[in-house]
Amino acid sequence: MTEPLLTGLSFAESPRWRDGRLWISDWGRGLVLSVGPDGQEATEAQVASFPLCIDFTPDGRLLLVSSADRAMLRREPDGSLSPYANLGDLTTPWNDIVVDGRGNAYVNNIGFDFPMGEPRPGILVLVTPDGTVSQVADELHFPNGMAITPDGSTLIVAESHAERLTAFDIAADGTLSGRRLWAATPDDHPDGICLDATGAVWFADVGNNHCRRVAEGGEILDTIAFDRGAFACTLSRTGDPTLYIVGQNFTGDPAAEPSGIAAAFPAPAHGAGHP
Repeated sequence: MTEPLLTGLSFAESPRWRDGRLWISDWGRGLVLSVGPDGQEATEAQVASFPLCIDFTPDGRLLLVSSADRAMLRREPDGSLSPYANLGDLTTPWNDIVVDGRGNAYVNNIGFDFPMGEPRPGILVLVTPDGTVSQVADELHFPNGMAITPDGSTLIVAESHAERLTAFDIAADGTLSGRRLWAATPDDHPDGICLDATGAVWFADVGNNHCRRVAEGGEILDTIAFDRGAFACTLSRTGDPTLYIVGQNFTGDPAAEPSGIAAAFPAPAHGAGHP
């Protein structure tokens, strides 16, 4: 593995590439961080929530899913955080977020208390730019990472417990239809995902300590070994194509020594679509 860009993270998740910087959410410390090519780290936001996933609006403002508050927050130009949407009454974890080119945000809820609760199917909601929230999919088996194709027509969601990537058609109003299997991932449990410029999906796998690149239909194109649980990944959009992987040794012990890192690996193609 290459030399890590960041170490000592409590629970590294939700990597995003924005304006030449890698953004990461450290769920364990309630921090959103960014790091530039020079290795300089900056704290971008602080919210006490686990999970704490992030993405960006089309005009570049940071959106945060504060699962602890069942809310979405938006970072304003002055750095303050303002309420953006109330996600509803579900107290189970609100997990990943992806925002399309029209400003529609998709947020999933895993449907049970992880890791101790009895697994149950989760849901996916649409949050429109005016803050309206509506459910657009259900019966998702541990919905995790999500991505939207560059043309905005297709949403792909990782179902970790079902060992598959599932696709939906996106209508003009943001609603979903045409649910279908995008790729089966037998013996892999896809977590965070991202799309590349060839149309392939990279997915992180915690239990198998790797990231895999797959084509629609399930053909495995590449595998990158990680030295600990791989939780999520993202791709650069400029410079040499680079896959950034974040993860940690997942023990379930909050007192364990922080083992979260972010590391960079050469990739065949740049990132594409959203996030």
